[in-house]
Amino acid sequence: PDVIIEAQFDDNDAEHGQDHLQDALTDDIKELSLDDGEKGETKQDDGPKMNDPRLLPDKFLQRTAKVVYILEKKHSRAATGFIKLLADKNSELFKRCAMFSPVDHRVPRVYVSLADCPPDFVTRPEDYSSMLFICRIVDWKEDSNFATGQLAKSLGQAGEIEPETEGILTEYGVDFSDFPPEALECLPQSLPWVISPGELAKRRDLR
Repeated sequence: PDVIIEAQFDDNDAEHGQDHLQDALTDDIKELSLDDGEKGETKQDDGPKMNDPRLLPDKFLQRTAKVVYILEKKHSRAATGFIKLLADKNSELFKRCAMFSPVDHRVPRVYVSLADCPPDFVTRPEDYSSMLFICRIVDWKEDSNFATGQLAKSLGQAGEIEPETEGILTEYGVDFSDFPPEALECLPQSLPWVISPGELAKRRDLR
């Protein structure tokens, strides 16, 4: 096989000129030469082969890795996006699922059940073309290009402040529900509340 050598060009190479870089490449090629100098034939012996990656210096190797386990799922598996009918109207999947397209392109497209969609979505899909939905991914099979999920709720029209804000908070798992009564009871009950002069005297006023 052909031997491809990658060289890094830095400021030192610029100072010494191209001759230095070419000399370094020539030396590296000689070290990795696969022929014995006789009519370009490769040596056939029982010794170790020079094209064995284990014999190459680390600088010529591209390190690779494989994910073997997920320690913690950081993403909430919730996404904001739009629903639409599948393109293939003759498929069996068309009768059971719709396509959810997330606004965030880092999240895959998702198959959602038509039972989760609005009742008139199949007959009037254009009414929901600009409606934001929250979908939560529940599975993604290895042999499928699309994940599967469930529609959680309808947020409202895209472009409006409240639906967009709720979608962002839900995607990042931020709890924006109302405070429980136990938390509200810790606040001053007599309103309007003002800071006492004694408290102001021992604090630094940053207003």
